[in-house]
Amino acid sequence: MKFNDYTYERPDYDLYKKDFMHLVEQLKDAKSLEDVKETVDEISALSASLETMGTLASIRYSIDTKDDFYEQEDQYWNEYGPLYQELSITYYKAIMNSPYLDEVKEAYPRTFIQNMQFELDSFDSSVIELLQKENQLSSDYQKLIASAEIDFDGKTLTLSQFGPYLQSIDRTVRKEASNAQVSFFEKNEEKLDSMYDELVHVRDQIARKLGYKDFVELGYVRMKRFDYDRKMVEVYRNQVLEYVVPVTKKLAKRQAERIGIKEMKHYDETLQFLDGNPTPQGDPDYIIENGRKMYHELSDQTAEFIDFLFDKELVDLLSKEGKASGGYCTYIPDYQSPFIFANFNGTSGDIDVLTHEAGHAFQVYQSRWIKQPEIVFPTFETCEIHSMSMEFFTYPWMELFFKEQTEKYKFDHLSSAIRFLPYGVLVDHFQHEVYENPEWSPADRKACWRRLEKQYLPERDYSESDFLDKGTYWFRQGHIFASPFYYIDYTLAQVCALQFWKRAIVDQDDKAWGDYMTICEAGGTKSFLETVKAANLRSPFEEGSLERVIETIDEALEAVDDSKL
Repeated sequence: MKFNDYTYERPDYDLYKKDFMHLVEQLKDAKSLEDVKETVDEISALSASLETMGTLASIRYSIDTKDDFYEQEDQYWNEYGPLYQELSITYYKAIMNSPYLDEVKEAYPRTFIQNMQFELDSFDSSVIELLQKENQLSSDYQKLIASAEIDFDGKTLTLSQFGPYLQSIDRTVRKEASNAQVSFFEKNEEKLDSMYDELVHVRDQIARKLGYKDFVELGYVRMKRFDYDRKMVEVYRNQVLEYVVPVTKKLAKRQAERIGIKEMKHYDETLQFLDGNPTPQGDPDYIIENGRKMYHELSDQTAEFIDFLFDKELVDLLSKEGKASGGYCTYIPDYQSPFIFANFNGTSGDIDVLTHEAGHAFQVYQSRWIKQPEIVFPTFETCEIHSMSMEFFTYPWMELFFKEQTEKYKFDHLSSAIRFLPYGVLVDHFQHEVYENPEWSPADRKACWRRLEKQYLPERDYSESDFLDKGTYWFRQGHIFASPFYYIDYTLAQVCALQFWKRAIVDQDDKAWGDYMTICEAGGTKSFLETVKAANLRSPFEEGSLERVIETIDEALEAVDDSKL
């Protein structure tokens, strides 16, 4: 059966509620641990079926936001999602109040119970209306971004399709493409400001109704940060400023020399080499064909996985009109199927999708043994270890895609991993400031972004764009609107993935892949720091861990004569 044959049917809420609450009562009446476990399995299966329908609707709407049927389904899930969540809360309360709780804790992974507690701590029936509003505003943002139809180069382009123009070796083209893309955000500035202003206030109201000081506290609970807090994140941010920013400033200087520019402007940042950035040496079919070859050679497990993914057409890779921007991996429980969504645009990012999103998909494919849908995927920062590390484990096969540009790609990819860290931390720091000051005006938020941008990205020059110079770059960062506090997870995971790079590529450590497999199979049964330990990596919060890995990468990049790439 292929993805298009997967059946979607809108659930009947009243019928689902009746079945679900019957099982909750059964759980409350349990006479033994075995009774509890049997009912938990039944509830997990029912929840997985619900999740299957919600995920199918979400995927198909993101593939075509102009599809009237799935737009209506998206609205349904925005409205009913919190009501289904309310039902889950009754289940979690029943578990927590069970006389068999101690035995349940012994019988299931610790994260399963922790997840329940954090869900209880982040929900109350009194905030359902606010949650519905939050969901709808997030969908409104996605739809607005997907609606972009910008005339350029005699074509009508979506935001995703600007990639090749933004990387053009012709500086005039880069500047004009950047201006055209920016014009969309400038035209919609008032809408975006209003949308985010509403989101901030809605989230602040939810947090205060639930008894939190601010949405930052609630945000950490929502993100299931089981074993670290905002103080630890602040220490980590300071390490990025101390150890990473000096390296990224140096890389920016090298880039300017490579592309022959004395003063780098914001539209120059995307071009890494004077003769052009590395690009895949083939069309999407060529990429897919070689992707299958790569995963067949990497391991028996990845071979089985990639055949499953491609044979069942569980990918949607090409950019097209009406398609949502960005890329993601999700999971359809009843079909035990990962799904990859992307927007190929002819840049090296197309290969990054094939490795990054496939890293997510491979993890969840290996975690299909887990019956509880809550912990098939781990928490977000752990998920990103799987995806970012896969980007490095596949280095030996990059020649399949880039041919004579392979070394150029590797230099660009590794240096990009370093350059990303300050930006990722900036996005997180900005959100802390915003939600600690919910009364700010849109102008205050923009001023905050620009102030922090100068701190984390001091090389960025907006002197030729008044709109960006006032602090609006973040309008394009969908996580800020739809997934608050997610973004730091990429950077924490990147620090872990770079350790896998050192072990697998530099040190040729045979045990690196085995450790990676271990954490993929574990799925969400371990917390972030437990996963790091199981992978034999060092925690990003550990004193000195960031300094040492950055030093190793800095030395590796310094050893490359990038002028010859």
